[in-house]
Amino acid sequence: MTAFALHLLRHGAPETPGLLMGRTDGVPTPEGIAACVAQAADLGIEKLVASDLRRSRAAGEAIGAATGAVLSVDPRWRELDFGDWDGKAASTLDPGALGRFWDDPDANPPPGGERWSALTARVSAAIADLSPVPTLIVTHGGAMRAALHMLCGFDQRQLWTFDLPYASRLSLRIWPGERPGAQIAGLFP
Repeated sequence: MTAFALHLLRHGAPETPGLLMGRTDGVPTPEGIAACVAQAADLGIEKLVASDLRRSRAAGEAIGAATGAVLSVDPRWRELDFGDWDGKAASTLDPGALGRFWDDPDANPPPGGERWSALTARVSAAIADLSPVPTLIVTHGGAMRAALHMLCGFDQRQLWTFDLPYASRLSLRIWPGERPGAQIAGLFP
């Protein structure tokens, strides 16, 4: 089967950066939205998808207006739910618990939060439902890492080596099938 382009775009900067914003529906800045629109220019996408959280959805709406692409919203592309930590700065949390989470987010999920395996399962299901056409997904850093895990086989520790700042774009070539494969085509901070 023929490969297709999949672009994963992290939402732009929120009004309050630096927080663990899983399910927290933070407001994006106008500059953050503009940075996302700039990253999406000239990609030749046929499909545009965004997480249902406002910080991604607003950028998706602006990209749709700029490109003419019709936006669909898919909550499977949400960030990891940080539970009791959601909306808090990492510096305010127990450093031991936070360290255990970063070391193994599946065995040590945030209190009341989502396990890494749940995030990868929903992102994997969303990937499986993609049509093999050039696609842009406006999403979150955790979901982008989950996609890299599922498509490229990176383990959890390797995933933290990727710097994914706000409005960064990860471009992949996807070979669809029962077990889709991918190649990283570029990372654009």
